[in-house]
Amino acid sequence: MTQLLPESWLPVLGEELDKPYFTELLEFVEKERADGPVYPPREQVFAALEATPFDQVKVLVLGQDPYHGAGQGHGLCFSVRPGVRTPPSLRNIYKEMKEELGLPVPDNGYLMPWAEQGVLLLNAVLTVREAEPNSHKAKGWEKFTDAVIRAVAERSDPAVFVLWGAYAQKKLPLIDEERHTVVKGAHPSPLSAKKFFGSRPFTQINEAVAAQGHEPIDWRIPDLG
Repeated sequence: MTQLLPESWLPVLGEELDKPYFTELLEFVEKERADGPVYPPREQVFAALEATPFDQVKVLVLGQDPYHGAGQGHGLCFSVRPGVRTPPSLRNIYKEMKEELGLPVPDNGYLMPWAEQGVLLLNAVLTVREAEPNSHKAKGWEKFTDAVIRAVAERSDPAVFVLWGAYAQKKLPLIDEERHTVVKGAHPSPLSAKKFFGSRPFTQINEAVAAQGHEPIDWRIPDLG
């Protein structure tokens, strides 16, 4: 799996690959795959890093762990493959997007257009056993993804970090809030959506991105029909 780490991230994450925890983590994931379905597929574990090169990260959105249903997750947090029903948290994100920006709700949950504009859609845990959320928690992925967050936070070019919910906000110590912008809020899951609605995250993000000298994100997701 290590050869799947994209070229642009190797200079900042390469050392992680040589650490004992990472070797143990890969062995654990491979053993899990031998025992039953694990998502996302092997070739999509690092899809978020593939889609958004290190030097192009404008925004980092932190999710928790991948969707655990067959065919759902493909390595980008909150996103699902084309043809898969949009999950509840993403439906709530779209609802806020419509209220806040007046954009139509798309017919799909495929967020690649965001990733390609510099929105790193990173889960804290990058794999999961089928039908068992958080089953790969505390196995080493958090150390690796903390290194990803730290790498973006230590870049000379500032970024916007989007931390929805208490879990994501535990990562605040990794981020220098004087140099970067942090957009905090309730998680968009149905459990906390009432607090999420009206938080206007898209406007906050784009104002910060523009202030940092970058092109704002076009949040429209095209229909796939």
